[in-house]
Order: sequence, then C-alpha cells, then structure tokens
Amino acid sequence: MPEAGPAWSRYKPEMSASPPPARPTLQGLPPLITPDTRLVVLGSFPSMASLAHQQYYAHPRNQFWLILSKLWGLVGADDLRLQPYECRLDAARAHGLGIWDVYAHCQRQGSLDSAIEQAQLNELQRLREWAPGLRGIAHNGGESAKHMRVTQTLGLPVVKLPSTSAANASWSFDRKLAAWREVLQEFGVHRT
Repeated sequence: MPEAGPAWSRYKPEMSASPPPARPTLQGLPPLITPDTRLVVLGSFPSMASLAHQQYYAHPRNQFWLILSKLWGLVGADDLRLQPYECRLDAARAHGLGIWDVYAHCQRQGSLDSAIEQAQLNELQRLREWAPGLRGIAHNGGESAKHMRVTQTLGLPVVKLPSTSAANASWSFDRKLAAWREVLQEFGVHRT
C-alpha cells in the first residue's frame, strides 16, 4: 500500500557529513630542568589554567604546590601557593626538583587527560643529558605513567605518583602527601 500524502512530504534529503571543526593544537610549557636536578616530575599536559598563565600547576585546586610546601616545611607566608611563580620555580630548583610534561603538544577540549588527542611526546630521552645528576623520574598521575616504558629506557628508577589534580578524588590529600613524601625522600628532594 503506498504512503499517504504528497510525495514531497516523504522526501528526506541526504545529510552531508561535514567533519567537525579542527581543534587547535596546544603547545606545552618548557622544561624546568637544570644540571642539578635530582628528580624530575612529569605531568601529562598543562591544564587550560596553566596554559593561560604559562605556569606549571596553575589551577588553584591542583595540590602540587601545596604538597611541596608541606613537604619542604614552607608554611604561612612562605607557602608556595602564596609566592610569585618565579619563587616557586626557585624553590623547586633549590631542592633539586625538575618539572616537565610527557606531551609537547596535543589537541584537547578542556583540561581532562581523557580528552587529549593527537599528542606528541616531549624529548624525554634528553633528560639525562640536561640533568647529569638525575637520580629518578616520577610520573604525576596515570596519563603520564602510560609513558613509563619510554622513561625506563634511561636506566633510572621510575615511579608513578598519585596525580595532584583535583580530578583525582579517589586519593585523600593525606594519602597523596604520604606517597609524595616517600618518593621525594628516596631521591633526596625532601626538606632541606
């Protein structure tokens, strides 16, 4: 039995599948690594807040600078979160801590690691060249730790730390602090 109604009412034009607009490629931050770096912490890729400020761990809810402040005994006005960014970097350098990310650039909507696409690794194999006194590498979170096979080729101890991101709600602050304390002490980057 034919369909009722005029023929034009049954017409459904072909929908053209146009590709979604391309996401811009985001560029990461330069490494904070010196010849005196003993431990380098590798994140995945800077958050949108970090990219906007051009600062590692700039999101106010990220616990990276709080954890370092607690472990290095920097309280009150000395808390790294209250210090200008250059002072935070100076404190990291003074303690032998390097900071970088596994990804040099990527495409991502928002700040979640799960949204990272088209990622390009940083030149991680150059870490020992830049830091001859390097004793170990710590991956800050699961996305970074996916590349432990790369950092393990450097012949140094490599560990995975719980992410300092606010998105890592499965670890309490005290549990994160204890894990970070153990690693920083192991590699001589604890309180001076």
